Amino acid sequence: MGKWPRLDKIEMIDSPIDKESYEDQLGKLQQRLLDLHIHHLRTGGRVMIAIDGWDAAGKGGLIERMMAGLEPKSIQVWRIGAPTPEEQGRHYLWRFWTRLPTPGNWAIFDRTWYGRVLVERIEGFCDKAQWKRAYREINEFERQLTDDGVHIVKLLVHVSAEEQKKRMIERLEKPSKHYKIGLEDFRNIARRKQYLDAYDDMLEHTDTDCAPWHVIATDEKMHARLKGLQIVADRLGKGVKIEDRALDPRIAEAAYEMWGWRPGKTDKGTDEE
Repeated sequence: MGKWPRLDKIEMIDSPIDKESYEDQLGKLQQRLLDLHIHHLRTGGRVMIAIDGWDAAGKGGLIERMMAGLEPKSIQVWRIGAPTPEEQGRHYLWRFWTRLPTPGNWAIFDRTWYGRVLVERIEGFCDKAQWKRAYREINEFERQLTDDGVHIVKLLVHVSAEEQKKRMIERLEKPSKHYKIGLEDFRNIARRKQYLDAYDDMLEHTDTDCAPWHVIATDEKMHARLKGLQIVADRLGKGVKIEDRALDPRIAEAAYEMWGWRPGKTDKGTDEE
């Protein structure tokens, strides 16, 4: 714990990257994620990717690139908003226990259980004793999951005030993006100093060995997306060796009985070159 500088002191500018290089790196990272996803489908691995951060910091774009090419039936994206009537009155972690991934599945959280120490803290939805206690509760929650074999990757996307303003105005000017902005966004932006303090406290108290935080500066979108995918690939790929899996002989025999197909033969029955 305590490795992070204050969030408003993080370097935000990356050197430019050309579109061709970006697309090349993006494709390779997406292939790596697909390989890891297939590995977890085969081995029953469970993954939780938690993405938190500012409005207009690029969570949606990062998730879109992260999911591209993956097996859609074994990925759930949870967009976390205000608790539903059913969730209200229960412990704030209850709705996350009900969204845990099953074996072979990945769960991606667009906002997370850290709402307790962020928006709920700042909006006064819980008292000081409750949100301060939440640091310990969240650490225990994540420790229980990782002890049970769940892989957790936590990403905090950070955008400067200037870039956030630019992106918000773009949303106002494009009708197709109006759905992305609401009155609560302006209230949150007005409280940026309070959120900076809350994020800094969050990083200090919940950056653990079992579930460390990864902060991504997102003023340069292409760099941010590549960095986010690289972090996920590195964390999930640690200690994993991807190997081609031999075809089940029973499947090969079924294909032969139905089509006369044998491994190493083309559909015309000739040896492959």
